[in-house]
Amino acid sequence: MESQLVHYEIKDKVAIVSLDNPPMNALDVPTKECIRDVFTELDAKRNEIRVVILQGANKAFAAGADIKAFLDLQPDTAKRRLMRSHSMYSVVENCEWPVIAAIHGYCLGGGLELALCCDIRYADETAQFGFPEVGLSIFPGNGGTRRALYMTNLGRMKELVYTGEMIKADEALRIGLIEKVVPAGTALEKALELAAKIMKKGPLGVAAAKKVLNRTRDLTLEQGLELESDVWASLAATEDMKEGARAFVEKRKPEYKCK
Repeated sequence: MESQLVHYEIKDKVAIVSLDNPPMNALDVPTKECIRDVFTELDAKRNEIRVVILQGANKAFAAGADIKAFLDLQPDTAKRRLMRSHSMYSVVENCEWPVIAAIHGYCLGGGLELALCCDIRYADETAQFGFPEVGLSIFPGNGGTRRALYMTNLGRMKELVYTGEMIKADEALRIGLIEKVVPAGTALEKALELAAKIMKKGPLGVAAAKKVLNRTRDLTLEQGLELESDVWASLAATEDMKEGARAFVEKRKPEYKCK
């Protein structure tokens, strides 16, 4: 799928999705709908890909919402808007394959919330992060108040949200919002290197691990262990699990078929 706002290419089983709403990739309603449509289309092409990389094509990863659209909102229309946004963010978060965010420039508000939907975040040293919503007398409403708490502590999250301060990539790394800081201009390159490492492993195992890691976050220990054991046991019915074991015993590289 190609659009003026979001486009992608697939190369060597890596789908590179680019936000392209210049100059700062504001996440207005049409852009969010395009993101949802692209990830839905990629889900239908799951046999053609193993990793997705999400990046901004312009001066930023994504610098939040289209603020002008807020002027006409009322509680009922705001609620509908947020529920549509939640649906889009969920499509990204629940993509079958790992999604890596390659971040440069501003990653603010809804843009940071979008990055938090990704499995792994690599940011170049130019990146700046923040939740500036309180400057508009609102707060992060696209899942940020929940997802960020999986990465950083409650006190630091409250500090970011209450002040609206922007932080640099090294601070975002220190508090756990991102996984790596890389030299300026190399976020996509480093994300592709990570994708290559992931693709050497059993694809069904990677997808199953993602499912369990995402779904057990809010379960009790007992519930999480039950889900983990169910998903792990289901892999015993796959050819890839047997191939991985045979290759290990025979001291060779496995040839996974994703079956």
